Amino acid sequence: MNDIKSILEKSKTIAIVGLSDKPERDSYGIAGVLQKSGYKIIPVNPTIEESLGEKSYPDLKSIPVDFNIVNVFRKPRDVPPIIEEALHTNAHTIWLQTGITVDDEIAKKVEDSGKILVQDQCIGVAVRTMLV
Repeated sequence: MNDIKSILEKSKTIAIVGLSDKPERDSYGIAGVLQKSGYKIIPVNPTIEESLGEKSYPDLKSIPVDFNIVNVFRKPRDVPPIIEEALHTNAHTIWLQTGITVDDEIAKKVEDSGKILVQDQCIGVAVRTMLV
């Protein structure tokens, strides 16, 4: 947990790939927790204009500001190209939500890039745990 705490403490802005604008979705609820905890969120979803009061971008490369974490709420089969795109950003961490893991080859590619990969963990739970 110390590594996770360190990641979260040094991060201010989180790009959330797959963030929905529907309040009943997990991505929306967790993004709300992140906002209330002081993080700037950036929705990444080509099918919406905005979520939680923040402009949505169609992909990571369209985001005009720096961000620290790429948090992914997508089906596992959609993750490899997202990771590929995330590797070309300034984010220091790629965070895959609960239920999402990648194969060893992709994990090694992230590690070799110098970025951190967090797999199969809910960022909302980690933030709440850190605040306790």
